[in-house]
Formats: sequence, structure tokens, C-alpha cells
Amino acid sequence: MSMEEPVGESDGGTPGESGELPEYAERVLDVADAIPPGRVMTYGDVAEWLGEGGPRQVGRVMALYGGAAPWWRVVRADGTLLPGHELRALGHYREEGTPLREAGRTAGGHVPRIDMRRARWDGGTAGGGEDAGGGGSGTARGAGTHT
Repeated sequence: MSMEEPVGESDGGTPGESGELPEYAERVLDVADAIPPGRVMTYGDVAEWLGEGGPRQVGRVMALYGGAAPWWRVVRADGTLLPGHELRALGHYREEGTPLREAGRTAGGHVPRIDMRRARWDGGTAGGGEDAGGGGSGTARGAGTHT
């Protein structure tokens, strides 16, 4: 199983016995929730925005707790779609109008990639809300929220 796979979406992804998410996970999910439809941030962008952790830590949070968040908006830096979830992600991208690049002939299955130059969101107000998660929205998340 990939560290970046949104496990919470398929197996319940329970946050823990207390029903509380770790504070870092809460902050990562707040950023994911703030990304506007049709835009993306990389795992590294999210970590940089928070000023804590790195791409692997963000990927781990998304894998464990991101099932109810817009997980398809937190992506790999090269724009490749999440292995094993390409078709579900592609459906979200097409519905939201996320800029895509057609796959080259050498790509297996000809699955497109995200056009990172056009789709990448910097967390600013262009294309999204004023508070893009840098301070946290304070949204309460419980054990039943990320299933």
C-alpha cells in the first residue's frame, strides 16, 4: 500500500481511541479543505505552507485520515495520479475542471497527468478563500468525520 493512498476512504481510517485527530493531521486536512476546486497543492507545498513536516508526513496524514477530505487536490509534484486511484481522481479532476496534460504514448494506459503549471495553487486568494489554512480554520473533526 502506498503511503499516499487515501486509506481513510476505504477502511474507515479511525483517528484513534479518543476520536481526536493529531494536531498536525488536523492542520494538513484544513489546508486540503481550503484548496479550491480545480486547483492542487503538492504534498511538499502543504508542508511548506504549514511550516512543519515534509511531503512524506503530509502523505501519511492523507493516507490515514484524508478519506473525507478532497484528497485528489493534494498531489505528487510531477502531476502523476495516485496509483490505484487514478480513475476516481480523474473523475474529480474532470468534474472540477482541473487542468490536465494528455499522457504521452509511452505512458501505461495513457492516463493524463495534472498540468502542474496551471493547476498548482499557492494558497493565496486567487482562486480560493482568504484563509487558505495557514492559521487553521478550527474546524472540529471527529472519528466519524474521515471515513
